[in-house]
Amino acid sequence: MRRADRLFRIVEYLKFRREAVTGETLAREMEIGVRTIYRDIANLRSSGVPIFGEAGVGYLLNQDYLVKPLMFDVEELDALLLGAQMVESWGDAAIARSARRAIYKITAVLPASLAEDANRSAAYACSSRSKLPITIDLASLRRAVRTKHCVEIRYKVESGKESQRRIRPLCLVFIAPAWLLAAWCEARNDFREFRVDRITSMKITDEQFQDEPGKNLKDLQQRKRKT
Repeated sequence: MRRADRLFRIVEYLKFRREAVTGETLAREMEIGVRTIYRDIANLRSSGVPIFGEAGVGYLLNQDYLVKPLMFDVEELDALLLGAQMVESWGDAAIARSARRAIYKITAVLPASLAEDANRSAAYACSSRSKLPITIDLASLRRAVRTKHCVEIRYKVESGKESQRRIRPLCLVFIAPAWLLAAWCEARNDFREFRVDRITSMKITDEQFQDEPGKNLKDLQQRKRKT
């Protein structure tokens, strides 16, 4: 990686952090040595980038600092375009349209040389026959996750038996070829995961829930890490 690209990536990485980042963390992220990170931080500071902190404690970027418009290298372009194609192939119609718009926006602002590289992308994602049919409105379910609206669903297990559930939707997880809905189930008073293709009906209620200790996404993720 060119030194200029690395310096830009350090600033971009720090820009989205609200807590100090150690030199060791930056070194792992940039795949370079810690001493090189310390030299890079010193160079950025000398050029006027407002980075606070010190070695052994961590670094924090002034959030008012404006970074110049971003640019991508070829590998980053491959990753972005492949990711957008995968979303388009496996997501619902609304998010597929958003993925296409994202691709158009990315390619529209590229210099001619990079735009040509993007057209010669080394990886592609295509639609698959193994895509499972989903009968509910997945876009509405995604909105319910974001807005924290309780949802009532009818769910069919593998044996064919159906049950009625009232849940707090926490996140959607894609494990090909299935979409999973992680939620807090009020009937079971515990976390549950539902295959979206087995949800036969869904009603998004007007009730919004608040994150409660023991019932939120962070708690679920902590439980997953322990198992």
